[in-house]
Amino acid sequence: MSQPAHQGGGIIIASFLVAYVLTILPLPSWLQQGWPDWVALVLVYWCIAIPQRVGVGVGWLVGLMQDAVQSALLGQHALAYALLAYLSLKLHQLVRVFPLWQQALSVMVLLLLTRLVVLWTNSFVGRPLAAMDYWLGALVGALLWPLVFLIMRELRRSFQVR
Repeated sequence: MSQPAHQGGGIIIASFLVAYVLTILPLPSWLQQGWPDWVALVLVYWCIAIPQRVGVGVGWLVGLMQDAVQSALLGQHALAYALLAYLSLKLHQLVRVFPLWQQALSVMVLLLLTRLVVLWTNSFVGRPLAAMDYWLGALVGALLWPLVFLIMRELRRSFQVR
């Protein structure tokens, strides 16, 4: 019997659910600002690993869910994650061949851009600008990227997600 061309959709969904759980963990205030955007990290991974299955539409959907989870302005994360997915898809062939430390730098730029879009949409509704530690999460996300990448790759290979 031949295996289906696409499998492992449940693993993709489960990885996003774990990212949402990590997003809503109650944290002390000193740790909240440096907490990475787990959903964005997972989205970048899947866009790079299987770009034919996870793309801009998925980015938009998980962004809407992120807005609901964080009680944010509806659509701000959807816009940011759709842009993140688009850029990840455009760069996926290049980023895949980079060593992990260069991937981490690329991911940091993508995460900074995502945070900039969220900040930009907040400014439209008159919310105050964020402090400098707002950008710390992108740096922490980049530092954690090698670990996230290795865990997600092992998960993808173990469950043969294609």
